[in-house]
Amino acid sequence: MASVDVDALVGRTRSGRLVQRTIALLWVAIIVLVPLVVVIVKTFQPGLAQFFDALGTSQARAAYKLTAEVAISAVVLNIVFGVGMSMLLARYRFPGRRMLSGLIDLPIAVSPIVVGIALVLVYSPYNGWFGKGLASDGIKIIFATPGMIMATVFVSMPLILREIVPVLEEEGTDQEQAARVLGANAIQRFVRITFPTIRAALAYGIVLGLARSIGEYGALVVVSGNVSGSGQTQTVPLVIGDRVTQLEGGYYPLAFVLILITVAAIVVVGLRRKKENLR
Repeated sequence: MASVDVDALVGRTRSGRLVQRTIALLWVAIIVLVPLVVVIVKTFQPGLAQFFDALGTSQARAAYKLTAEVAISAVVLNIVFGVGMSMLLARYRFPGRRMLSGLIDLPIAVSPIVVGIALVLVYSPYNGWFGKGLASDGIKIIFATPGMIMATVFVSMPLILREIVPVLEEEGTDQEQAARVLGANAIQRFVRITFPTIRAALAYGIVLGLARSIGEYGALVVVSGNVSGSGQTQTVPLVIGDRVTQLEGGYYPLAFVLILITVAAIVVVGLRRKKENLR
């Protein structure tokens, strides 16, 4: 009788897991796979010639160049900020630590459009708190690349940090304290102990931050001015949004390339993380 009950229990457990997996796969297919398949079909339906023609326009080339410039700059700044702030939150206890940790998560809760409006209020050359003084010195923030980088940094700021903090907290400080006792300075401790510990988490955080930066739309449409042609301030998502609004064609190839870059980066980092876990 006991064996029958165990077999029945195992059967129910397996059936429950199968149902859960089926529901999860259907949910992912509806939310993620179906839109991706539609974009891919629409991209290549007119033919390869039109695909490469859409990517070869001067507007598309300028948009990809600006997107790369903004995204890479934002990721670099977030690496410096994310690693430093992660070490501060994980290694030290101080008054206001929880408040600081909560403020870092603010970009996730706040709408990107609100972020763009806030930056305009602060850095606008016409009525911004700091914008007038900067404009008088010839420094342009809003409707220029610096403002776009600032907006992108803000919306992607927590992604690297939130990948690193749990790893540092789990690892503890024993190795660093031992290295300090043995005479290692701060740089040596970081290079030989801290960085190898956070390397996988940092890589995944970089990919998430890069994907978020490449795809940012809401904040940039406010701070960039969305200018096309000479002096373009349109990233690829802004070009896509502009063409969709104007009912113009040629935006599927642009969207496909963004999807391809993001998926490829996530797959590469995922494989690398799996390889490191197997060591």
